[in-house]
Amino acid sequence: MAWPDETAGAPGDGVLLEVENLRAGYGPLTAVFDADVRLRRGEVVALMGHNGAGKTTTVKSIFGLVKARDGRVRYDGDDVTGATPRQSVARGMSFTPAESFVFADLSVRDNLRLGALSNASAERRDARMEQVLSLFPILGERANQRAGTFSGGQQRMLSIGIALMSDPRLMLLDEPSIGLSPAVVDEILRTLRELADTEEMTVLLVEQNIKYALQVADRVVIMHSGRTTLDATADDIRNRESYWDLF
Repeated sequence: MAWPDETAGAPGDGVLLEVENLRAGYGPLTAVFDADVRLRRGEVVALMGHNGAGKTTTVKSIFGLVKARDGRVRYDGDDVTGATPRQSVARGMSFTPAESFVFADLSVRDNLRLGALSNASAERRDARMEQVLSLFPILGERANQRAGTFSGGQQRMLSIGIALMSDPRLMLLDEPSIGLSPAVVDEILRTLRELADTEEMTVLLVEQNIKYALQVADRVVIMHSGRTTLDATADDIRNRESYWDLF
């Protein structure tokens, strides 16, 4: 798949992540046959496609949860193909799965502290804690409450907060809108956009709801049957009369 002109350039030209000709799967099953994704620093990119298109496998392979069978993953100019999740976190990546991931028996504050274990600076951990509690006011109001007592939307906010505690340069999020109310989704997307704009954090967002994706994305990458088939600006997608032919 050819890159659009606006994303052309070498890794040093603002590009944080490059995925080229990625192939990945599970056991004898190949789920991704040929995926190409490129993200600039501070950019939000929505990875979209039908169920089974290979979106989640692509993101998990970038992070190291699924081993790449072919192709290359470059992060900040370095070849990180085959890196483990621990190595990915150390390099500045985070991954938030589609299911809410929290430690149910621990308080909100203790959940967030666990997310900061890779952050060596105590001062930075404290500052990040206050920032996350400010970004998601409901977490600040209930910082001492057990996470298991939260609603699904509140747990999703907390899982994103846990990811933010590691000070990621690249956030990988799988279906953050699934099962949530529009108000909660709007708050999550607003936060991600704010962090991309103010901290130059880069976001790769797996999303099936094109309405939500277009609220926050700079670009949209479409996957179909394990292959990336389109890389377009969000404005180009918004200006289309219909979205159905994309999938």
